[in-house]
Amino acid sequence: MKKSFLLFIAITVSVIVSAQVDFSGSWKLNESKSTLGEQFSMAPKEIIIVQKGNDLSVETHSEWQGQEFSQTNKYTMDGKECVNAGFMDTEVKSTLNWSDDKKSLKMVSKIPFQGETMTITNVYKKDGSNFVVEMKSSSSYGDMEEIQVYDKK
Repeated sequence: MKKSFLLFIAITVSVIVSAQVDFSGSWKLNESKSTLGEQFSMAPKEIIIVQKGNDLSVETHSEWQGQEFSQTNKYTMDGKECVNAGFMDTEVKSTLNWSDDKKSLKMVSKIPFQGETMTITNVYKKDGSNFVVEMKSSSSYGDMEEIQVYDKK
């Protein structure tokens, strides 16, 4: 009986520890908690995430120079390359991988832009009730880092 109980506890703890975070929900940018670029920010005003099994759908609502736009991208979270439509008929190629503890998801995207490739790395994680995106971009135009903090809607 003791061995069965210990085995049950070990399996339960293992399942809890290996469970990945679910980022699903509607999230609104909290600018006061975020560290955004001074002149330009890549942070969407709202993100809607649907996470089911190995699939992730990310709908973003952004604003640029007074124009609002939205975009929905679909990914798998297994390290395989995912291709989504980008700006001006480009293709954005992304890979997503879980951290070892399954608490954060790293997305690396390659975006063709004016004859070169921009690399954007986003790390998705939760901080209490907030959804956090640690974003880094790199291109010949320079590097940029932001911490985007979102509140659940």
